[in-house]
Amino acid sequence: MGRFVNPDNSAFQVALNAEIYLDKTGLIAYANRVLDTPDAYICNSRPRRFGKSYAANMLAAYYSRGTDSEKMFADLDIGKTPLFRTHLNRYDVIHIDVQWFRSYADGNIVSVITESVMEELRDIYPDILPSEVASLPDALSRVREKTGRKFVIIIDEWDVLIRDASADTKIQNEYISFLRGLFKGVEPTKYIALAYLTGILPIKKEKTQSALNNFNEFTMLSPGPLAPFIGFTEDEVQRLCSTYHRDFGEVKRWYNGYLLNGQQIYNPRAVVSVMQRQEFRSYWSETASYDAIVPLINMDYDGLKTAVIEMLSGASVKVNTATFKNDTANINSKDDVLTYLIHLGYLGYDQRERTASVPNEEIRQELTTAVESKPWNEMLLFQQESDKLLDATLDRDCAAVAKQIEKIHNEYTSVIQYHNENSLSSVLTIAYLSAMQYYFKPVRELPTGRGFADFVYIPKPEYRSDYPALIVELKWNQKAQTALQQIKEKQYPDSVLDYTGDILLVGINYDKKTKEHQCLIERYEKK
Repeated sequence: MGRFVNPDNSAFQVALNAEIYLDKTGLIAYANRVLDTPDAYICNSRPRRFGKSYAANMLAAYYSRGTDSEKMFADLDIGKTPLFRTHLNRYDVIHIDVQWFRSYADGNIVSVITESVMEELRDIYPDILPSEVASLPDALSRVREKTGRKFVIIIDEWDVLIRDASADTKIQNEYISFLRGLFKGVEPTKYIALAYLTGILPIKKEKTQSALNNFNEFTMLSPGPLAPFIGFTEDEVQRLCSTYHRDFGEVKRWYNGYLLNGQQIYNPRAVVSVMQRQEFRSYWSETASYDAIVPLINMDYDGLKTAVIEMLSGASVKVNTATFKNDTANINSKDDVLTYLIHLGYLGYDQRERTASVPNEEIRQELTTAVESKPWNEMLLFQQESDKLLDATLDRDCAAVAKQIEKIHNEYTSVIQYHNENSLSSVLTIAYLSAMQYYFKPVRELPTGRGFADFVYIPKPEYRSDYPALIVELKWNQKAQTALQQIKEKQYPDSVLDYTGDILLVGINYDKKTKEHQCLIERYEKK
């Protein structure tokens, strides 16, 4: 056994020792099905803290000839499959953590990785790999030719050089060339049984094509059958909530929102933390990505700042993910930035609607912190205006509400042209940005007794004694009174009857002829 070639199973044992461990060995079952086929080249990208390294350690523990893992896996899901023992600890495994190498490598990181792996391979195969064999692909080919053995190659944090060394084109080109030599062509198909790359970004594109186009990519945009194996599923979170006596509704509000292949997927770090610590807050630790994303937002491609404000307010925005080159050096549009944020986990993505949104309360707080961590005067000024709007609403100052909505539209959301009620809705979503400090993401078109309310704002538990729930109805070229009457007639307050605090009914109309907003606000009298 070695550090990088045929490692033992101790890294995965650490995961098994944890108080909370969820069985994700379905990933092994998938790998076994595609082993030694054209589909055995996998790049599985997810945001940080999603359990990517656990998965890589698990695969290494299962396949490595350098250890005995039968007892470790026998009682897990993979132990119940027909191919369990067929592939258990049967392969020469090369397991590389690029981030670890980068942390200490002084020179060319590709050379350091190559030399470290080659040293261990020579110890295993001294007769096959004399000192003059210096190329890793050549070494693997020679081993396969002489022994018939194929390799499982696992690369964790495969993209760290793409993300963190974006300005160093020399080292990036050397690294991509290294990966191509290792994985592309006829010869690698002879010595590779499985190639598994994991990181935050998909494989870098050159023009419109992946630099490693023989890989199947499973991403935040298109996770395919691997969706449930990285991160926690909603069923798994519900079971944990039952075990630890946590309010699933609160967990869902705080930590859900990643829709992967039709399944709600949760960040494991957040879920485990709230189970163990009993505190609903952000567990998203600070990263260098703040420094990366804020300058991009400040460039304001194609109205990007407005889109960010809109999403922070609870709305979704359209995004074309096809233009992103899967690196940070070639970002030059709003869609590129939004796609990058999806891969980082700052935004959720709806495959069917092709829209991006802030997925949950945890990420809303973190994204707000990110954009406030660097100067963004427009954001600060906008928040002040939004604060005035919220205060006027809570004070039931209808004239001030109408005035603030008009001001916010004219000065901050002019990119949204008034054409219909939907455009009014878009402006209102942004206008109430400051409400997100005290309220959960607004529920749009919440089913009620006899219809759908346009907006329903429910205060967070810690603010319920001081902030009323808000039910907002919008009208176009009608009257604010009409909006208010609809709230009452269709019994919209029924949607929040379980809410014990005060409820305000807010009717807003825009008159296209006069170009004026009108507002009426009433306190709901509970029966």
